[in-house]
Amino acid sequence: MRLYLTALNPTDAVLEGFLPAAASLGLPVTVLTDRPEQWPAGTPVARCAVRDAAAVVTAAVRPAALLSNSDHLQEPTAIAARKLGLPGKDPDAARLCKDKAAARRAVAAAGLDLVRAVAVDPGTAPDVPEAMFPAVVKPRDGVASEDAYLVTDPGELAARIDGIRRRRPEVALVVEEYLAGELRTYDTLGDAAGLAVLGGWHTGLGPPPTFTETTLDWSPPAERDDVELRARLDVLGVRFGACHTEYVVQDGRVRLIEVNYRLIGDRMDLILAELLGVPLFEHVIRLHLAEPLTALDLPVPAAVARHARVEYVCADRSGRLTAAPGRLDTVRDGVRLACRPLREVGRTADRTGTNRDYLAALHAIGPDRETVRTALAAFRRGLRWTIVA
Repeated sequence: MRLYLTALNPTDAVLEGFLPAAASLGLPVTVLTDRPEQWPAGTPVARCAVRDAAAVVTAAVRPAALLSNSDHLQEPTAIAARKLGLPGKDPDAARLCKDKAAARRAVAAAGLDLVRAVAVDPGTAPDVPEAMFPAVVKPRDGVASEDAYLVTDPGELAARIDGIRRRRPEVALVVEEYLAGELRTYDTLGDAAGLAVLGGWHTGLGPPPTFTETTLDWSPPAERDDVELRARLDVLGVRFGACHTEYVVQDGRVRLIEVNYRLIGDRMDLILAELLGVPLFEHVIRLHLAEPLTALDLPVPAAVARHARVEYVCADRSGRLTAAPGRLDTVRDGVRLACRPLREVGRTADRTGTNRDYLAALHAIGPDRETVRTALAAFRRGLRWTIVA
């Protein structure tokens, strides 16, 4: 019996999270991917058309569990798990979460949160009323804030759509009203019977018109927000497995940004596991092995007596990264500090205004907010990144 993971590109979540977790559980593992040549030597990969559920079913020989942490592969993986008789996510829920326009319609139809949104199919002109501005335009099935822009009027919207279509003419878009407020996350694990809250983060963004996440501070959701968020996830059919939800609180109520039916990304899953002191990736695998949520030892987020902060170092220009710190770990004044490179030295890349601009993730975990912030600021001052245009 074997664990199968479906994936596209190599990710830290798979390489540093799920593969070691499977080994700890004594479970052989195979990564199914359509890009095996991109994975590090020694990774247990097998070529598979992972967007095709039937191909995944054929490739998964004597599976003990099947799961994915990829935004793009939740639906086919869920379909394949169901065909194989394995625990997994509801394929309809996976499909609904991926389609941002459909998710908006479902939540609005339930009377929970009406966010004005207009779907824009490839090759069509947007019909967006003036009252919707300022608005956000983004790919209907997008990830990583890629091609997501704040627009203030119809002319700016048309220009942004034209720019996106020059690069990606086939992409379907959605235009929705801009939801002002502090951006927060809601991170959960679930099984067929219930949902447990892992915690949440207060997210800082870079300057508009893009939505690059630059900082995250540990901030578990308030009880009232938890109730409202559970209601929205119920409408979308989200329960089983890991889920990462983004929202703001506006005028005292939750306004949903989007639901990503997988663990929080960009190394935040690994940092969350460290902060909570739990084998998070093992927990996810155990759910897919049909173990109940009640068997997992999960702390109450509000009772976690530590604070964590994450800062992403972002490229401020296009060009080649010529110098950067390597992997660093240290402890100062009782605060655990770390630097994890996210772009290799020597690589040339365009600045995109998304998390693809990340050069490194810095994080600190310590006794309280101010101690953590002070220690991380001092740690960052001693580090340098050089980009040559």
